[in-house]
Amino acid sequence: MTIVSLLSDFGEKDGFTGIMKGVIWSIAPQVQIADLTHEIEPQNILQGAIVLANAYAYFPNGSIHIAVVDPGVGTGRRAIAIHTANQYFIGPDNGIFSLVLQQAEDRGFPLESVELDRPTFWLPNVSRSFHGRDIFAPVAAHLANGRKLSELGTPIQDLVRIQVPVPVRTADGWQGEIVAIDHFGNLITNLTEQHISDGQSARLNVGEVSVTGISLTFGNRALGDLVATIDSSNQLSIAVVNGSAADRIKVKVGDAVHLVDARLAERKTHDR
Repeated sequence: MTIVSLLSDFGEKDGFTGIMKGVIWSIAPQVQIADLTHEIEPQNILQGAIVLANAYAYFPNGSIHIAVVDPGVGTGRRAIAIHTANQYFIGPDNGIFSLVLQQAEDRGFPLESVELDRPTFWLPNVSRSFHGRDIFAPVAAHLANGRKLSELGTPIQDLVRIQVPVPVRTADGWQGEIVAIDHFGNLITNLTEQHISDGQSARLNVGEVSVTGISLTFGNRALGDLVATIDSSNQLSIAVVNGSAADRIKVKVGDAVHLVDARLAERKTHDR
């Protein structure tokens, strides 16, 4: 049984995701559908790219992932499908698959991609504002029914990539930034465990506060403590135990985070 996952910024109020499921099941009733999330911030392509890149590897080989964060719907932006990392990805060619592509390249996976330009595999009437229903869902269903990627569109190679922020080395550590704020108010950064040389002496400066040390778990700190920790996706996050770091610190996505290596900072002081 093929699994189709859905990721979007549609929310759960208006029935858009349910309609997409109906289209898929009308063409491929055997498909199992998984809702990855529909709470991506409206038009936030980077957030969608991050969530998708952190999730797809936990799905079985052959899974199909539809990602619809599509501020360019109805314009000249292409509809695409990709096969890499033993999985399929369908959505707009606006950079939402940038991290998936980067990870596949880093691991040496082959890549096949097509522009979805074969109306035979779409719904008969295509709107200007709901390609999730009219193009992406039916294409995914046909793919699940055994159609080859090459049947669904014309091969392309010039996929759109977005600029994904990466940490920058500084004299006393690393300069990163907040790339997401999750449901719990945790501040997710683009720093990882690989950027930390000594978790006990590391200091994290964000907004007007400073957090010293990397906590292994939330449970070994007191209720209400502000902590830095490595989350399940290996990203450095700032959290409040049983609270919201976003409410406490009042920062936003894109704000800077400075990871200070105490040993480098001390050496820098001595060199003055």
